[in-house]
Amino acid sequence: MKKSSKSGQFSLGINTGFAVNRFSEHDEWIRIVGQDLGLRRAQITADMLNVDLPGKVLVKQIQVINQACEDHDVVITSSFTGAFTRVNHLAHPDPDIRQHWISWFKKFVDLSVDVGCTSMGSHFGIFTQRDNNDPIIRQQRRQQNIDGWHEIAHYAKERGLKFLTWEPMSISREQGETLIETHSLHTDVNNGAPLPFKLCLDVDHGDVSSTNPDDTDPYAWLSEFATVSPLIHLKQSHKNKSGHWPFTREHNDVGKIIPERVVQTLTDNGCEEAEFLLELSFREREPMDSTVIDVLKESVGFWRNTITQ
Repeated sequence: MKKSSKSGQFSLGINTGFAVNRFSEHDEWIRIVGQDLGLRRAQITADMLNVDLPGKVLVKQIQVINQACEDHDVVITSSFTGAFTRVNHLAHPDPDIRQHWISWFKKFVDLSVDVGCTSMGSHFGIFTQRDNNDPIIRQQRRQQNIDGWHEIAHYAKERGLKFLTWEPMSISREQGETLIETHSLHTDVNNGAPLPFKLCLDVDHGDVSSTNPDDTDPYAWLSEFATVSPLIHLKQSHKNKSGHWPFTREHNDVGKIIPERVVQTLTDNGCEEAEFLLELSFREREPMDSTVIDVLKESVGFWRNTITQ
């Protein structure tokens, strides 16, 4: 990987995973982002606004989102699928269901454009156990998956998005679980693509069953894909990669993710610009449910000295 002595341009934002079913009012979660956390950037997840809702409902909700962003000086820069859209979608065995999800993603493109995003993203697609365990069928599903993304990319280009992103995951069924697999899939989806595909890199992903220690080393991932990862999902990562941990003292004391090292790794490997997005989710349990804002503030504070606005 080519080294660079240039300093990258980095910004800090947040993914709306923390808000799902908790701060469902758009004016409220946007106020939290802009005022309570003092952030200017957000990544909206599909869980915040179901694009299968009637058109007039979507129009009304989009107006609320855009007004709240103006009121609180927040920009929604990207969109992404979420916990409730972590399904097979473009890798589903049934062609009718795959076609439904292609149409769904086109509507998600529309939503993304309407709230001001420059990119839309998702996990690539999830195989069933049966498909994943049959090498011939798996290859067929993989190609169908790529073809589906290319159809969506044609539409996204027409609507004015600059690029699409996909997120390497942690098991074979969810794709991109190792450095090698991510290289292979990223090359193949960009081959003949009407719009560039880039990575939304998650510092806590990677296959814990891999015999290659680099596959679970966040800094190996950051080094390897520094130039093609404009979006970085942040959470504290433990040795066993067991959860979307926040950047609080108890987790930072045992976690791998150190802001200065993350930034230095990217700049040393040629990254010129990236948006760091806190991707934190919280179970519906007390006392966590009532302390979400305080935890988010502590997590933002942990990064603020390293990544300025």
